[in-house]
Amino acid sequence: MNRTDRLYALVEELRACAPRRVSARELAARYEVSVRTVERDIGALQQAGVPIFAEVGRTGGYTLDPSRTLPPVNFTPAEAVAIAIMLGRAGGTPFSRAARTALHKILTAMPAADGATARDLAGRIRFLADPARGEPASVPAVLEEAVAARRVVRLTYVDKAGAETERDVEPVAFSGGSSSWYLIGWCRLRGTFRVFRTDRVRRAALLDETAPERRVEEFDEEPRDFVMRPLEFL
Repeated sequence: MNRTDRLYALVEELRACAPRRVSARELAARYEVSVRTVERDIGALQQAGVPIFAEVGRTGGYTLDPSRTLPPVNFTPAEAVAIAIMLGRAGGTPFSRAARTALHKILTAMPAADGATARDLAGRIRFLADPARGEPASVPAVLEEAVAARRVVRLTYVDKAGAETERDVEPVAFSGGSSSWYLIGWCRLRGTFRVFRTDRVRRAALLDETAPERRVEEFDEEPRDFVMRPLEFL
């Protein structure tokens, strides 16, 4: 059994046994590998976002929260590749890290044969990129958390003139396109809505304060040449 198939099998084994804990020794015997290999595989799955919990001790082992994982799904290989194409364009966008773990979960939940076919098809897809533009700057993870959790964030920000300021911001939304992403928020320093380009944020720290609920519709200063559209789930 190759490693990809084994990772898939480990997730399915833990899902089937949940909430009972399964020891690394049991898993090693079942898949005819060393305990160390099982521990390394479990660590890789945990880093990818699979909710596997470990408990040490003589009666310890691994268990998986089935409510937070996908059961085997009926994505076709082409559908999985279509999702991968969209997620592959998520670099530099908010929640790009979550996009990578989401794709891993989809592939892990697919039947092994379909997953292998999807990987083969993905190997025949190529993106065109302008090397002069370089990789897009990543949105700081702390800003993603601030928007998702509605937490006030303290920013050290450099404006287009090079002036650096520190300010507390109530995050409201992200806005952006192919080249740059922006945080829209209520700036307590200025007492009004402001737009912050995320690659100009030098430092950001979450504060222990929930931001008041504000709607992005209250912000009415869209760029003249653009229309702001919401992200929609079909």
